Amino acid sequence: MSGSLPSAHRSGPADIARRLVEICGPSFARPAGPADEVAGRLAGWVAVPGDARAAAEVLRLAAAHDLTVVPRGAGTKIDWGAAPERVDIMLDTGRLAGIRSPGGPGWHGSAGAARSGPAGSGWSGPVGHPEGRHRRSESVPDPSGSVVEVGAGTPLRAVQAALERTGWRLALDAPSPGATVGGVLAADEAGPLRLRYGTPGDQLLGLRYLTADGELVEADGDTSGPELARLLCGSHGGLGVLVSATLRARPLPPRRAWVTRPVWTPLEVHELIRAVLSAGLRPAAIELDLPAVRRPPTPRPAVSGPAWSGHPAGSARAAHPAGSGRAAHPAGSARSGPIPGSGRSTPPAAGDLVMLLEGGPADVTERARHLTRLLGEGATVADSPPEWWRHYPFRPDDIALRVDVPLTDLHAAIYALRDAVGAPVPVRGSVGLGVAHAVLPGGTSVERVASILTAVRQVLLARDGRCVVLAAPPAVRQGVDLWGDLPALSRLRAAKQQLDPHHRLAPGRLPGGL
Repeated sequence: MSGSLPSAHRSGPADIARRLVEICGPSFARPAGPADEVAGRLAGWVAVPGDARAAAEVLRLAAAHDLTVVPRGAGTKIDWGAAPERVDIMLDTGRLAGIRSPGGPGWHGSAGAARSGPAGSGWSGPVGHPEGRHRRSESVPDPSGSVVEVGAGTPLRAVQAALERTGWRLALDAPSPGATVGGVLAADEAGPLRLRYGTPGDQLLGLRYLTADGELVEADGDTSGPELARLLCGSHGGLGVLVSATLRARPLPPRRAWVTRPVWTPLEVHELIRAVLSAGLRPAAIELDLPAVRRPPTPRPAVSGPAWSGHPAGSARAAHPAGSGRAAHPAGSARSGPIPGSGRSTPPAAGDLVMLLEGGPADVTERARHLTRLLGEGATVADSPPEWWRHYPFRPDDIALRVDVPLTDLHAAIYALRDAVGAPVPVRGSVGLGVAHAVLPGGTSVERVASILTAVRQVLLARDGRCVVLAAPPAVRQGVDLWGDLPALSRLRAAKQQLDPHHRLAPGRLPGGL
């Protein structure tokens, strides 16, 4: 049953529908359909406002009739997190799109009917709307000053394509295909480049958002409270409706190279990362794809490079195959190769550790040479990423976990997960930062998932780490603690009380039932 029915009937559904059409236009307001769900909760109506003023009107209408509102971008992460208590109005941000340089000639997007842009300035419409209703213009802002303002509904790939034509980029590489900039910020979804540039929230220079009462607020990281902006990033629309974001554009690197090393165990990964970071080779990203964990049967020499406490040079590890890069082998596939001088073959490698180098051609070539020598036998260099790069390891029906732990303890967290499950668990993520995504089969029982989470969280508690459930089937989502212990819950509760005291924005979507 739709979560909107109780309040909608009290408020007069026909009147609400008529007002949404008046605000958004006949083609941009409709009753919700089967695809308009948020973590399994069906919406009542879908509204697609054309600018910030119209979005504010939708929020004021909801406030007047005690209706709930859940923002939606491209919907790539709409099933992440907890289900909201109800969804009366789904506010689609697809028309709050466009890009510009502050102080430039206005918003640039499709050549369509002129209307106000996300911030209320003149613009020419959205760029690359996910439903294909708008034609993208070739007009691109000049990113002089290295700062761009982007409408929340703009697809990230459209922004990158526009900036790349002038030799710039955003250092945002979220894995969700088709995600909007607002969706990336609302989930604080980072990709491999987080190692060098930080999370989307870290890169935010300014933010425009609407409160639950429809008030447009401008915030920046310097004078308007970086804590508030950081809370909005990752709030999944539960604290405000993002309208636009100001981000720093960066020059495209002249060259990129991916250095791949086959790996067998989490401990080996830990030691390799420590060696690389100690060598000062400045990787832009360090990613791991470990579909399975196997015990290597034979010892081999330690990785070349400096020794460190607890892992002396000369400690034993498994032999490496000499092989090609990961791109030639689908995720989860096995590889084997000869052990040099032995006449025997290694067991299939469990996975790959891949490091991205960016910079000038000569500099990247030199650093890649040092890195392959440091990593040892089997390390290869490629000018394109492996096929799993910027892809999550889980499918829609899987149980998706995210582990965050200090880098020094990531291998312990992966071992704890393996021990709790009783079998190897596929892991992929930004291991250079202690972040990994893991997969449990979607058919795992609620009781079993709860037991696994309890065991892993007990290990992580002493290591200042966390394990959260990103996505799961409805029974698991409703039957387990998705978040675990949250030190920031009190700050989140205070922000919810300040920005949405009546709990009209995605109620129940945030941790703690907020």
